[in-house]
Amino acid sequence: MPEKLFDAVEARREEVTALTRELIRFPTVNPPGEAYTPCAEFIGDYLKRHGFGVEYIRGEGAPGDTDRYPRTNVIARFDGRVPGPTVHFNSHIDVVEAGDGWTVDPFDGVVKDGRVYGRGACDMKGGLASSIIAALAFMQVYPDFPGAIEISGTVDEESGGFGGVAHLARLGYFSPPKVDHVIIPEPLNKERICLGHRGVWWAEIETKGEIAHGSMPFLGDCAVRHMGAVLQAFEDELFPALDAKRTVMPVVPEGARRSTMNINSIHGGQTDDFRPGLPSPNVPDRCRLTIDRRFLLEEKIGDVKREVVSILDRLKRDRPKFDYEIRDLMEVQPTMTERDAPVVRAVAKGIMALFEREPDYVISPGTYDQKHVARLGHLYDCIAYGPGILDLAHRPDEWVGIDDMVDAAKVMAMGLNVLLRGGAH
Repeated sequence: MPEKLFDAVEARREEVTALTRELIRFPTVNPPGEAYTPCAEFIGDYLKRHGFGVEYIRGEGAPGDTDRYPRTNVIARFDGRVPGPTVHFNSHIDVVEAGDGWTVDPFDGVVKDGRVYGRGACDMKGGLASSIIAALAFMQVYPDFPGAIEISGTVDEESGGFGGVAHLARLGYFSPPKVDHVIIPEPLNKERICLGHRGVWWAEIETKGEIAHGSMPFLGDCAVRHMGAVLQAFEDELFPALDAKRTVMPVVPEGARRSTMNINSIHGGQTDDFRPGLPSPNVPDRCRLTIDRRFLLEEKIGDVKREVVSILDRLKRDRPKFDYEIRDLMEVQPTMTERDAPVVRAVAKGIMALFEREPDYVISPGTYDQKHVARLGHLYDCIAYGPGILDLAHRPDEWVGIDDMVDAAKVMAMGLNVLLRGGAH
């Protein structure tokens, strides 16, 4: 049993709590990308004090990157005494908007009843703090370790990760031989190892019409009615077909072990900018629909797209005046790391040592930055493992348990010991 390693983490309980609170106090809301630079610099300064070399990389040219809202990423590295593999802990620093319904200040890092509350506490500043504490405890107990440890704070994961991990992966920061193993401390529960995620296709469908006076709609062509036909066809044909598809992937929750599609938004006709007045009487000539299609390892992206396009093409043939355009917004293949991969086995040993049970192996219903590590970095020894309960993410009064952060840090420290030292005592 790695008592020394676990004791070293336990001794940093107050430190992991304080670090999480400080990270929450940076309101790194995305969009638009507030406070990225000061948060990244805080992480960099924190790790510099512990001997890490620090580099800041801006995601220039990425969506949303401007001089006002620079996409600032931080990567810190500590090289061991002799060469060896590199273990990289990657956490995103951006959070979603706070929203309404909070009983505490969402950016104060309130500590209450053994929990730290705040936007990003669970998703995923508590995980970032845990990974830092895991690394520091491991370095304290085994100062002569071989290899290297990297810790990154990256941006824009909540909006696809293009200014963060995707940008860095294109530059080679997530590719062998620079990095060998990646752990992403997303909140999937401290006794679970997340092997990957379902695929995603985001697209925008636009139906076309012809503007006319609202008192004489027969002189125009209503794009909203055309979109209604699209939605009806989806209800009658597509949704039942998706619901019948099942996967061998261990996706959680159970309802996500099938194909799904969400209607993210619909916009047709005039905007609300007439308020507090009244709208003008027009037949809408444009209607836009955004879809969020999540697909399975057993499905091919071409087939996923054809299911939608075939419905649209049939409507174009059968429905008078129906015309449409469809635009891809994002596509990501499903990914699933093998259960016998080195990083999976290492973290599993930590879970078994601490909890005396086998971990649960799961797949996330939604994507996270593992997609870019695999797709662009061509590095497949990657998992998500971290403290927190995913159901709390993006909700009011989001929190992370202090015990959970400490336990997750112990598991991650044990994982470092296995990957860098072979699990020696």
